[in-house]
Amino acid sequence: MRRSRVGLSISVFGLGYVGSVSAACFANEGHRVVGVDVSSAKVECMAAGRSPIVEARMSELLAEGHQAGFLAATTDAAAAVRDSDISFVCVGTPSLRSGKLDLGYVERVVREIGAALKQKKSHHVIVLRSTVLPGTTESLVVPAVEQSSGLRAGLDFSVCYNPEFMREGSAVADFHQPPYTILGARDANELTPLRELYKTVPGPMFETSIPVAEMVKYVSNAFHAVKVGFANEIGTLCKHLGVDTNAVTRIYTSDTKLNISPTYLSPGFAFGGSCLPKDLRALAYRAKELDLALPLLESVLPSNTVHVDRAVDAVLRTNKRKVAFLGLSFKAGTDDLRESPQVQVIKRLLGEGCQVKVWDRDVSLGRLAGSNRQYIEEVIPHIGSLLSSDFEEVVHGSEVVVIATKIEKDHLAACVNREQIVIDLINLEPANRPSLSASYQGICW
Repeated sequence: MRRSRVGLSISVFGLGYVGSVSAACFANEGHRVVGVDVSSAKVECMAAGRSPIVEARMSELLAEGHQAGFLAATTDAAAAVRDSDISFVCVGTPSLRSGKLDLGYVERVVREIGAALKQKKSHHVIVLRSTVLPGTTESLVVPAVEQSSGLRAGLDFSVCYNPEFMREGSAVADFHQPPYTILGARDANELTPLRELYKTVPGPMFETSIPVAEMVKYVSNAFHAVKVGFANEIGTLCKHLGVDTNAVTRIYTSDTKLNISPTYLSPGFAFGGSCLPKDLRALAYRAKELDLALPLLESVLPSNTVHVDRAVDAVLRTNKRKVAFLGLSFKAGTDDLRESPQVQVIKRLLGEGCQVKVWDRDVSLGRLAGSNRQYIEEVIPHIGSLLSSDFEEVVHGSEVVVIATKIEKDHLAACVNREQIVIDLINLEPANRPSLSASYQGICW
């Protein structure tokens, strides 16, 4: 049993996986914890120091917490709130048949907590751990507590969001060593007790807004699902090609510079070039020859195409026709135009009657050769009349400036005026954005 210097009094609502593990681990840290659930069977288990779930180390932790007097359980929500400083809401948010989240359990519990707060004079902190879509805490939880308590959030009580990142089977280990700790609140001052609670937990801690904290949980789970599906489809393809799946996986996952890293995970523009598109097509075609359905891999190129559509639509929605397009190659620092999404956007804008001027410091028609030159001549045969090496000329004559390559802040600031609309496709650094234009917009931020 660990001991924190200043133990907190905690109530945990919902004794499923998340709630039970949270209660056991908080008690293990030396905090006084009471678990709350409508199930008398779960409450009886925890009250007796037994685990209501099957999970590694839980039986040991609950027995220790019970023996030390740090762990109790009840069905009495009002008593639990009265005797605690912080209430964690860890109830389920299952899917309805339509796929919509069922928030009934969350609403019921937070209304119970709100009703209990009517009889409590001290400030109380409510922490939602249940997985909910962005906006739920602000639009459902806060109003429900205010309505049932007659009190005001931020003054009489605080509401925070603290997502969990625990996997069944290793939940206790994940609690003590999470990838990061995320604390969401309206006001950073409301996070003081949570900072105290998690001060011994290793790893980075992020303090942010409640909607950001809610969204990070979904992003994490969605990406985990994508990784599982990706690995399974690659494994299936390897097997049917007679390739050693384990050897491929071992080598692939050893690369922490590109493959297992933040690289390519920052929102920006569509991918292009001579590798990714053709390689994805080749895999999809070979899979069809083998009569394999690989829907995840097959959906990547259509998804990329839709992102190109967003760029075209963003320009057309301005109802302006004079467009400066800064960047032609698929990637800054290269003159490779093959399957460049920038080229595709320009071609479509021309088809819609836009007057486009193009600048790219790395692209010169005189230097283009081979398949690179052949590609651009086939897609936009009159590219020479659109391309200019004069940055200022291209920008000054436009109504819309599309940024599709890396450009120095000072270079942009000296040329872009406040009447122009700036559409950013590459995700400029935030510090470089505000002074560019009165109308700045990112493609997906």
